[in-house]
Amino acid sequence: MTLERSHSSLTPAATVNSARTGTRRWSRRRGVVGMFSALAVVGFAGALVAPTGVAMAEPVQAEAPDSAYSVALADTQNLTVTVEGAEIAPVVRGTFEVYVKPKPKPVPVVAPASTGGSSGGGGPLFYTGGGAPAEWMAAAGIAEGDWGYVDYIVSKESGWNPNATNKSSGACGLVQALPCSKVPGNGYDPVDNLRWANGYATGRYGSWAGAHAFWTKNHWW
Repeated sequence: MTLERSHSSLTPAATVNSARTGTRRWSRRRGVVGMFSALAVVGFAGALVAPTGVAMAEPVQAEAPDSAYSVALADTQNLTVTVEGAEIAPVVRGTFEVYVKPKPKPVPVVAPASTGGSSGGGGPLFYTGGGAPAEWMAAAGIAEGDWGYVDYIVSKESGWNPNATNKSSGACGLVQALPCSKVPGNGYDPVDNLRWANGYATGRYGSWAGAHAFWTKNHWW
């Protein structure tokens, strides 16, 4: 009975006001929920776009460290110096010339060799012109009839070695002229030596035959 009175005691105006108040509260609540939903959509869209925008941005390249070569290259300078009006070209780096002093050529050593004749003889070699006893006697002006006497004496004295030298006395050449310096020209030249010997034999012994006779008796002349 009491409940029925309470419901029956409500007026129509109170019922309308109560309905309006409930409607307003529901509208406000729906507006707040809609705003939060819009913000959530915007945030989600920003999250999707942000990585793409970052990826599209140009990356910042880190500067490479300076090397010793790049620093030295930056410090290089080309200098032009003018002295009394003459321009000197800049120094070209990286090229140079080395001068090597050549060694002096060694002095050639003449190898020992024997010349023609009836027999060979030792001694230092100063004559290397070659030739034969007959050629030397003819060039020295010795008559062909005396060649046998000359051959005997020269064979005993030097063995037809133009460079024969007596170490103790210093006599030299084919006929062992003593001293060697008395021979005009070169005492070791066979023609000069025989030419001097021809004058010595005829001047001292009268002929090569006389010189031969003296040598066979005394073993010197």
